[in-house]
Amino acid sequence: MQDSTSRDTRLALDLALTIRHDGRGGIADDLADPAALTAWIRAHADDLPHVAGHPADATAHAAVRDLRAAVRALFAHAVRPGAPSPADATRLLPVPEALQRLNAAAARTPTVPVLRWAEDAGPVVDRRPAQDGADLTAALAQAVIAFLAGPDLHRLRACHAPRCVRYFLKDHPRQEWCKPSCGNRARVARHHERHKQSS
Repeated sequence: MQDSTSRDTRLALDLALTIRHDGRGGIADDLADPAALTAWIRAHADDLPHVAGHPADATAHAAVRDLRAAVRALFAHAVRPGAPSPADATRLLPVPEALQRLNAAAARTPTVPVLRWAEDAGPVVDRRPAQDGADLTAALAQAVIAFLAGPDLHRLRACHAPRCVRYFLKDHPRQEWCKPSCGNRARVARHHERHKQSS
């Protein structure tokens, strides 16, 4: 990803990418337990400053995994008419359920009214998160909503290289895979398939 990628886009993609190929033909889950979620949160401390110092418990772990399932379903919906990630193809949530989960998670942060009053204008009320209302799932859901409604969504793709289950942002018109190693695997697989057919 480019350096200009927004915080919300990074968080949304990084959450989806906690499902990955394990290198042995299966799927790995980087959020397998609360300790793994705590490590992931700490790795994202700059983007999640209000929750980075708190270890994840079983409730937060379950909530983030439920949110991730919704995110991957919505990513699969967003890349249509292209195919979803192979990890998701047979177990996607229905879009209405994914939207409901995402919106419910985003609403978990309480907000308070904050009055602004510029010298040359009338008073304006903003709604901001309460200082003590930081919620990991809500922060992630709000980042996902900002990404899905933002300018980077049209670049979202599912990588279809052999053994890859990632989503990525397409950075240039000819990009087909999430990273060069996936492109190499795809070319090798096509080469083997051509030789197998000609034998």
